[in-house]
Amino acid sequence: MLIPFEPALLAAPTVAERLMRSLFDDPFAGIHKLSWFDWSLLLPYFGVLIVLSVYGLHRYDVIRTYFKYRKNATRPPQRHFAELPPVTIQLPIYNERYVIERLIDEVTKIEYPKHLLQIQVLDDSTDDTHPHAEALVERYRALGFPIEYLHRANRQGFKAGALQEGLKSATGELVAIFDADFVPPTDFLLKTVHYFVDEKVGVVQTRWSYLNRDYNFLTEVEAMLLDGHFILEHGARSRAGYFFNFNGTAGILRRRMIDDAGGWQHDTLTEDSDLSYRAQLKGWRFVYVPGLECPSELPVEMHGFQVQQSRWAKGLTQVAQKLLPSILRAKLPWRVKLEAFLHLTPNISYPLMLVVSALMLPVMIVRFYMGPFQMLFLDLPLIAASFWSVSAFYVVAYRELFPRTWKRSLFLLPMLIAVGIGLTVINTRAVLEALFGVKSGFVRTPKYAIEGKPMNLQNKKYRRKSGWLPYIEIAIGGYFVAMVAFAIDTYNYLSIPFLLMFVAGYFWAGFSTLYHEQQGRMRWMRERRLALEAAAR
Repeated sequence: MLIPFEPALLAAPTVAERLMRSLFDDPFAGIHKLSWFDWSLLLPYFGVLIVLSVYGLHRYDVIRTYFKYRKNATRPPQRHFAELPPVTIQLPIYNERYVIERLIDEVTKIEYPKHLLQIQVLDDSTDDTHPHAEALVERYRALGFPIEYLHRANRQGFKAGALQEGLKSATGELVAIFDADFVPPTDFLLKTVHYFVDEKVGVVQTRWSYLNRDYNFLTEVEAMLLDGHFILEHGARSRAGYFFNFNGTAGILRRRMIDDAGGWQHDTLTEDSDLSYRAQLKGWRFVYVPGLECPSELPVEMHGFQVQQSRWAKGLTQVAQKLLPSILRAKLPWRVKLEAFLHLTPNISYPLMLVVSALMLPVMIVRFYMGPFQMLFLDLPLIAASFWSVSAFYVVAYRELFPRTWKRSLFLLPMLIAVGIGLTVINTRAVLEALFGVKSGFVRTPKYAIEGKPMNLQNKKYRRKSGWLPYIEIAIGGYFVAMVAFAIDTYNYLSIPFLLMFVAGYFWAGFSTLYHEQQGRMRWMRERRLALEAAAR
């Protein structure tokens, strides 16, 4: 959104004036009277901004709820099992060559009686991860660990299908799940199982932390984004008694709850959120334990991050389509229903942001002729509801987690907003695919076993081709460069920092993706040349 301004008096008409006079018959003498063309731009522009502001106001409400119900924060379980229950640990993997050894090694260090523990490596891999993982499992089994290897010849149902297949031979009353890039602490089970003394508890979710948070600016921003979810969103919802979701990993579930809710289903790309809402509609209680951290790895490349986020955006939109009717019909407090709606539908913001981006330049031209106060009463509330809410949300989350160094979050805010803008195109596609029922496979997020140290990613596999995406992002970035030029020409200097964040976001996404893909192509050409030279000898 743009702050109105009073243009300086010029001796000669500007480019904007000449353009506007070619569009309208009105000579713009005195106060500009809006024509039907003006209204056809302004109404959808501000209409979309109002919808976006609803989700911005929700961020303020999440902050309010988090502090209002602070006394309801999860405490250690008051009762303990006299005899520990059997637990199955499931490790779903797919082409995880770089992290599988670390995963199995760390899981086998978990403290729990071996006769009550079962570890399942659920492998859908189609590359050399398969024989490597199988050999690792055999090695640890020979050392006396209760670990077994299950390999599927197909990926039917993707991760949900692998988890459901594993349940057929699972022996545990409780099921802990860790994705391939996670490093569970040794006391994970001993700190979570006792919550299940309460028969109504179906899930215990722990907080993610990050092995490579300081790898680069992108990973710092990703961590900040996820901290907002795990600190404020999970914290507020769990404290207030609202529905919240199991995050698919770093948690433990009651087997009976999974079965009662209908098992793992693969008609959405976020099987974890799908199961979470089905289970809570059945009356199961979820527990969030923010004090127990489970380290994980963040994507270190922009396109890898975009792929992850687009999968989550599409999956959550699919869950909204699937379950919102049941949630709204259920006998639940209206506040629980409203929170569920706002939780499951925020990704609609991405196509709306694309609409705003397309309309911004023509709206700037129209508003050039409006007085400095004619629309100020709309601008300030919308800015406060959207831009300021993002800033407040992530700064508060950062301060809760790092009270001594929270001022660094102010430095990271412009980059956080730019990265969010860089997700607009790919997440718009994901949301539209969900709304129109376009099916797609589960696309894995590349993991490289990076733990805060620089690494040459040119030698890593699993990079995905981005296709047309970076070129679209660069083109939109160029469109915003034109807006910056127009703002300079019309003396609208206050809007320039805002526009530059759009330029930075789209260019960062597009150019960084092309750069990493070019590096990958050069590596492939070098390897091919070396192979040909070796064969010729």
